[in-house]
Amino acid sequence: MAAKGKFTFRKIRQTLPNGIVKTVEMIDHPGAVLIVPFLSPRRIILLRQFRPTLNKYIYEFPCGTIDPRESPLRCAKRELIEETGYAATRVSKLGCLYPAPGYTNEIIYVYQADQLTPAEAQQDDDEIIETMVVSRRDLHKMLKQGDLQDSKTVAALVLCGWLK
Repeated sequence: MAAKGKFTFRKIRQTLPNGIVKTVEMIDHPGAVLIVPFLSPRRIILLRQFRPTLNKYIYEFPCGTIDPRESPLRCAKRELIEETGYAATRVSKLGCLYPAPGYTNEIIYVYQADQLTPAEAQQDDDEIIETMVVSRRDLHKMLKQGDLQDSKTVAALVLCGWLK
């Protein structure tokens, strides 16, 4: 028997707005956060992280799953420290995203972190992460070259005003 994880696969019967009854297969998700960490108005922290599901490194912003009884804001502050080694004096909510509404109820709360100060990073053992500082120009170049493929990161760049 598999160990109980963070996510649950469910099949539910649902009556749609048009009256059709359908069996829906879905992944029940506790929610997540994504943080856009600004070192300055012109420089942000981006991660190069190994993702086992893709078997490769991708570029993305710090993010993580919300723990039981943890608020999205508290999770954002925790994940920022764990993954970047910085704490933020100011954290503000930019919006919310549904990354894959066709098969999961996951919601990602997007935050901007400003006024960063060094803190002790405490990455999980199974996380392989490199931090890098990039400019807006660097990000645009990465996007045009196809190096920036993480959809939640691209959406967060729109929410923080770096992509228009």
